[in-house]
Amino acid sequence: MRAAVVRSFDAPPSYSTFDDPIAGERELLVTVTAAGLHQIVKSLAKGKHYGSTGELPFVPGVDGVGRLADGRRVYFGAARPPFGTFAEQALASPHMCVPLPDGLDDATAAGIANPAMSSWVALSARAKFVAGESVLILGATGVAGQLAVQNAKRLGARRVVAAGRNPDSLAKLGGLGADAAISLDQEHDALVAALRDEVTGAGVDVVLDYLWGQPAECMIEAIAQKGLQKAAPRVRYVQIGEMAGSAINLKAAALRSSGLELLGSGFGSASLSEILAGVRALFTAAVEKPFDFSVKAAPLSEVEALWNSPEQGVRLVFQP
Repeated sequence: MRAAVVRSFDAPPSYSTFDDPIAGERELLVTVTAAGLHQIVKSLAKGKHYGSTGELPFVPGVDGVGRLADGRRVYFGAARPPFGTFAEQALASPHMCVPLPDGLDDATAAGIANPAMSSWVALSARAKFVAGESVLILGATGVAGQLAVQNAKRLGARRVVAAGRNPDSLAKLGGLGADAAISLDQEHDALVAALRDEVTGAGVDVVLDYLWGQPAECMIEAIAQKGLQKAAPRVRYVQIGEMAGSAINLKAAALRSSGLELLGSGFGSASLSEILAGVRALFTAAVEKPFDFSVKAAPLSEVEALWNSPEQGVRLVFQP
């Protein structure tokens, strides 16, 4: 079959031939119609994600949309390496197949499922978010961050604060539901002060962090309190991505002086049942009221040329 193939962790995948997948016991063969280029896909292709096996070659892609042998149209997660979803055919476990509702096209479903699921599951499953609480999003200007703003509002957030670097995108987030915006492109003390104003002012119940690194250090410093007479409000901090760095300097006093609770959200910290429930809820919500979301569909044959294209608020989807 024709597929995108990763032969080196230091180069984009190439469009070439790869062995046809053969469905084993409790596996289904899927004819792929669309697969999204998500950050996790790029990280796995570089061998840097915790889910990487370190083995080459392999077909990238963690999820996609396709048709089963009986003609059913489904969203699915890849079953096992080396067969990913950036190929003409892929393998899926039956329990990892979600029927697609009418009114949601293949490219949109493939593009939106992963980035929108990240915040939906982080809020509903990990933070146990309750309508009326407030949410601050670190990294709100990317595709996943913009969808996080919309998801927080759909789930009943009282207040949504968007924090990001891209000034043009940050200015537009009010139209997606953000009640306030904070630029991350400012010096350390000023950024901590701006974040602390939200924590001590209107209040922050949940932080969704797509960045980690220096922005996370500033956020945690803003949450930490000085003095012995202050009540420490509970803040659930959900770590989702690491676009700004994979490690932080965390002072012990930041935990002892605050109501900070550190959580992770991803494959492993969230169960498959929670993730799939989030995807189903997303698809239902997308049909009832479409998300403000842009997708660019491209032939899989262009994967090498487009692999490192900047996201710029649009999710790239490849179609075999």
